[in-house]
Amino acid sequence: MQDLKAKKSLGQNFLNDDNILNKIANSIDTENDLIIEIGPGMGALTKKLIKKNSYLIAYEIDERTKPFLLHLENEKTRIIYNDFLKTNLKEDIKNITYNRLYIIANIPYYITTPIIEHIIESEIPVESMVLLVQKEVADRFSAKPKSKDYGSLTVYLNTYFKVDKLFDVKNTCFNPVPKVDSAVVKFTKKNNEYNIDSVKFSKFIKECFSMKRKTLKNNLKKYDFTIIKEILLENGYNESARAEELDLDTFIKIYMKIVK
Repeated sequence: MQDLKAKKSLGQNFLNDDNILNKIANSIDTENDLIIEIGPGMGALTKKLIKKNSYLIAYEIDERTKPFLLHLENEKTRIIYNDFLKTNLKEDIKNITYNRLYIIANIPYYITTPIIEHIIESEIPVESMVLLVQKEVADRFSAKPKSKDYGSLTVYLNTYFKVDKLFDVKNTCFNPVPKVDSAVVKFTKKNNEYNIDSVKFSKFIKECFSMKRKTLKNNLKKYDFTIIKEILLENGYNESARAEELDLDTFIKIYMKIVK
């Protein structure tokens, strides 16, 4: 069967390095669980995930992949041809009995943040996510305060997950070959002890970083800054602090006081 020609509009770059595919598949230890794969393409990784003896749902937006994927379906494996961002994840998995839920995906750069937000906002019980993303995006996921890569996405993700970069992936492992290298990142679920509303928190963090070089006082004008100032001072920051300086705990403390 002839391989598909990648669609630039879908950000398609098919991973074809068997060693990397094995490393991704083996990054989760699973049996009798549920795996959600986003963007299976021609099924190179899907074939390895099927061997995990778990339930598998794969979401694929490109219906040209049907000849490659249809024969992979069985009593435990289901392919859903739909835009992942339009799916009702809770509805799709409600009749499946499983122990743990894992998500694995090769995500195009332009849609990385919307996909992760959709997963978090769906409130499904994800144990961990293993994502293959552009290397610069992986650096943003695990960035530290005061670094150039630290931003709203970093804070948002680290609220819900422990983030670990597993390994880099050279651009030559893909077809077609992208201009940049990639990396595999693992997100392990944290307990949401503050019971934070993910939609409200995402909006608040984006407001904090709306103009990165501006102070929090300028970016959060619609809130009572006397409360924010008090929290900043209590946590070792001055009232002219910018969002890029603050650690995760301080963002949460401010959010809990002025938004929730």
